[in-house]
Parts: sequence; structure tokens; C-alpha cells
Amino acid sequence: MKAKRGRHKRYLKVCQFSIMALALGFSCLYASPTQTLDANYITAAIESRYGDRAGMRVRAWFKVLDESQGLSEKEQIVNVNNFFNLFRFVDDIKLWGDSNYWASPMEFIGVNGGDCEDFSIAKYFTLLQLGVPDDKLRITMVKATSVNQYHMVLAYYETPGSIPLVLDNLDRVIKPATQRTDLIPVYSFNGRQLWLNKEKGRGVLAGSSERLEKWNDLKHRLGVERLKMPKLRLE
Repeated sequence: MKAKRGRHKRYLKVCQFSIMALALGFSCLYASPTQTLDANYITAAIESRYGDRAGMRVRAWFKVLDESQGLSEKEQIVNVNNFFNLFRFVDDIKLWGDSNYWASPMEFIGVNGGDCEDFSIAKYFTLLQLGVPDDKLRITMVKATSVNQYHMVLAYYETPGSIPLVLDNLDRVIKPATQRTDLIPVYSFNGRQLWLNKEKGRGVLAGSSERLEKWNDLKHRLGVERLKMPKLRLE
């Protein structure tokens, strides 16, 4: 148990964020959330940058998109959550040489790993691509009380007043937020808005998500034209 707790603590440690350091942008994955993507072009770009195995992962991602079309939103979030939770968890400083790098979904898929914000970002943009409305999704900074560390998850709200479902790379089973008593929300955002959260409720509106510098930087790297090479090759 002690060894498991130690691994869990190290795992979460790399997801730490200094809230003061994040100066409180939205873009869909490419141009509009449900636009038709050029699978051949995207796959070729990923393969050229990251290798053949990366191309296989992009094809698998497109398969998830294809198979999730027409399903209910709850089925879609399960498919997307399961797909991305197969990826490897890696500390930003080891992978990118940056203590807090927000990878684009294509970078995350290309390198086959990332840390907690990369999992959440990839799930968020993929669900947008499937047509899930932005106002039902929030990338959420939480405090994991069991290890006293900060962590990032994706929250899905079926209705404005509903208890959100939590998509997490630590606990891979999607659960209502009321069952995740280990997580205390700190702030959350989507493509338009930013909220300062309280332990209960949806939080207090704090303006536009454009206040997040990391988010503004990310929106310029969502395609395949600005793919960054990692410092650490995972394969």
C-alpha cells in the first residue's frame, strides 16, 4: 500500500500547477468543431514528424471518431475517455523539457503520452469534434486531497444544473463528481469562459478563458503545422 501511495504521489506531483503562475483562448481542433478533417493529410503529417507508430495512433483516433458518430453523448464520452487513457503518463519536464507544457491533441497522440492537462485537453477537443456542445464541457483544475497536489480533469455536464461526470486519467472509470470526494475544484474553463470554483456548485464566473496564457498559446498549435518534437522519445 505504501509503495502504491508513493507511485500515486509521484504521478500526481508532475501535474502540479502554481495557480498564481497561470495568468488568469479558444479554438476548436482545427477550425470548427464538427468540420470534416482531412485524415490522410493529418496522418501523413503525424507520421512524418513522429514515426509510423504515431500514424497508427492517429488512425485509431479517427476510428474512434467514426465509431462514435451518432452515439449518445454519454457513449461518446466513454469512448473518448477509454481511448486516451491508454496513453502513457509522462512528466512535462522529461518529455518536453518544459515544466508546464500544454501539448496539443496531435502532439499528445504523436508522442504517445503527456501529463494530466494533456489528457484533459485531448479529450475536450475530441468531444468538441464529435459535436458535444462547449457549454457542456469544462477543463477543471482540482486539488487531489489524498496527496495534497493539483491535478487536471475534464468535466461533462449533461444539463446546466446536473452533477458533472469526471473524465480522469488517474481514476479511469467515469464517475459523478459527488463520488470523487478526493477532488476539490479550484477553477475551470472552456472555450469561452473561466470560473473560480467552490467545493460545491458550478463556481463563480470570472471572465473569459482568454485570461489563461497557456490556453492562448495552445490555440495556435492545434493543427499539424507547429508540432513540437519531444526531448524524450517514448518509442
